[in-house]
Parts: sequence; C-alpha cells; structure tokens
Amino acid sequence: MPISITVGGYSLDMQISSRTPSDERERLELALGEQVNALLSATRALTERSAARFHEGLQPAAFHIARWLYAFGPAKPSVIAEAVGMDRSSTSTLIGRMRRLDLVSASPDPDDRRGVIVDLTESGRVRVADALADRGAELHDRTERWSTEDLSQLVTLLGRLTGSSASTEG
Repeated sequence: MPISITVGGYSLDMQISSRTPSDERERLELALGEQVNALLSATRALTERSAARFHEGLQPAAFHIARWLYAFGPAKPSVIAEAVGMDRSSTSTLIGRMRRLDLVSASPDPDDRRGVIVDLTESGRVRVADALADRGAELHDRTERWSTEDLSQLVTLLGRLTGSSASTEG
C-alpha cells in the first residue's frame, strides 16, 4: 500500500510494508517505522529545497555548513567538517566555492596564524535566514491547525524516540 508525501513542490510515493504483522504491537512498530521513514523523506526533500533557496549553484552540503556557521559562529574548517559529518577535503572545497560566491569569509586564526577561521558574510547570513524562514513556514503550514496539546505531545514523544530530553515544560 503506497503512502504519499508532499513537501513544497516535491512529491514522493513510498511503498509501505506488505508483511502481515502477527500482533497489535508489531503492527504499531511497523506503522511507526513507516511514519519515521516518511518523516525522514519529507525532511530530506525540505532540506534539499532549503539548500536550493540558500544557493541554487551549490550542493546541499554547503547549506549544512552555512546553517552550522549560522547557529554556532566562526570556526576552523576542521571543526566545521567534524560538526557536519563531512571529510575535511570536501568541506574545504565547499568553503572555497562559498568564499568565491561571497557567502563565507576566512580570516587568519589568531591562535595559529597558519590556520583560518571561517564565518558567514552578511550575504551568507541573509541567505541562511531566508532558507530557514522558508523551512519554518513549511512546518507552520503543516501544524497551524494543531492544538497546543498536540504539538506538546509530538515534541515529547519525538524527544523520547530520539533519546533527547526534549520537553515542552518551561
């Protein structure tokens, strides 16, 4: 039985399991797996769209670098590579392309003059902010009719699923 996912202009039909579960718990676990896969696919499509909004001439990995810099600030390329889960060579190549497009700048590392510190330029910050606003609008559109209780429950349950301590108490 197919499940259809649409994010922005992207649409994906996924085939769900054809196995017949032996009990209710197994049925629910299979359904959970299908919904998690659907969530991951929708998130991937949204990330690709956000990356294209950030800069259509760069691969999506550049958006991951820019988004990390936006959240955590200037850093050495090796720190960025480790943080975004990329090898140093690929990270350096993307940073070079992003520098040529005036999305990031590099300045000498004050602690090690042989190294550099990478930061977003003003243009890079604006582009990341626009892409993130687009992502936020998509999420808002999908949940705007949900009750506060439903949102709270989703945050709590996703936090439990991911093993984080997500909480809506505040």
